Amino acid sequence: MKTSTTETQSEIIKQTEKSLNFFQKFWQNLDWDKILAFIINKGILIILVLILLALCRKLLLKIMNNSIKKYRKKQKYEAARLDTLQAVSKNLIQYLLFFLGIYSVLTILGVPVGSLVAGAGIAGVAIGLGAQGFINDVITGFFIIYERQIEVGDHVIINSLEGTVYQVGLRTTQVKSFNGTLNYIPNRQILVISNLSRGDQQVLINLRIKPNDDIEKIKSLIKEVNDKIEGDISSLKSDIIINGLITLENGDFAIQVITYATAGTQFKVKTELMTAYIEKLTENGIKIPDAPIKLTVKP
Repeated sequence: MKTSTTETQSEIIKQTEKSLNFFQKFWQNLDWDKILAFIINKGILIILVLILLALCRKLLLKIMNNSIKKYRKKQKYEAARLDTLQAVSKNLIQYLLFFLGIYSVLTILGVPVGSLVAGAGIAGVAIGLGAQGFINDVITGFFIIYERQIEVGDHVIINSLEGTVYQVGLRTTQVKSFNGTLNYIPNRQILVISNLSRGDQQVLINLRIKPNDDIEKIKSLIKEVNDKIEGDISSLKSDIIINGLITLENGDFAIQVITYATAGTQFKVKTELMTAYIEKLTENGIKIPDAPIKLTVKP
C-alpha cells in the first residue's frame, strides 16, 4: 500500500513539474522588450488620437456656437429655431467624432475593421437589425427638423403625451410634461405631432348656469365684461363671441363663450376671462353651480 501511494505521489509531482516547466519556458520565451514597445507605441498613438478628437470637438462646437450667436442677432431668425439647430448640430458632431474615435482605436490596435464588417455573417445581420432602429430614428429626426414640425419650447402633444419640447435630436425628442417629468421619445415612434404653438389657439369657456337663471341677463353681463376686457388683453386675436346656451355631456347647462388667442397664452386668457365672468355674475346675485345639476322629468 505504501509503495503504491508513493508512486502516485511521484507521478503527481512529475506532472506538476512539467506544467511549471511549460509555463516557465513560455514566460522566458516572451519578448518583453517587444511587448513593452508595442504597448507604449500603441498607447501613445491612442492618446494622441483621443486628444486630437477632443480638440476637434472643442473647435467644431466653438465654431457652431459662434455661428448661432451671429444668427441670434438677426431678428428674422426665431430663438426656438436656433435652439433646435444648435442642439441637433451638437449631437451630430458628437456622434461623428465618437464613431471616428472607435474606428481609429481599432485600426491602431490592428483590428481589421473592414474585414470584420464584410465577413461578420450572422453577427453582421444582427448588427444590421439592431442598427435599423437607429437609422430610422435618425431619418425621422432629420425630417422633423427639416420640416420644422416642432421646435424647442413648443407646446405639443406627441402620441397622446402633452408637454413642452425640451430638446430635438436626431435620435430622440425630449418632451417635458407640465408636472416636470422629462420624457425621451425615440423619433421612429413618433406617429402624430400636434403642435399647439403654431397659429392662434382657441379659447373655449363653458360657464355653467342653473336652468331657472335669467339667461338673457347672464349674456348681457358677459357682454359687459367682454366690452371692458377686450382692450386689456393684448394676446386676443379675435372678438369674443357668445354662442349662447348649450348642454354639457353630464347634462348641465352652460353659456358658451369662444375666442382665439396667441399660441401659448390661451390658458392665461381663459383664466382671466373666467375670473372676470364669475366675479361679475357673483356681484349681480347669480350663483355658479358647484355640483352637477340633476333634472327630474315627471310623467
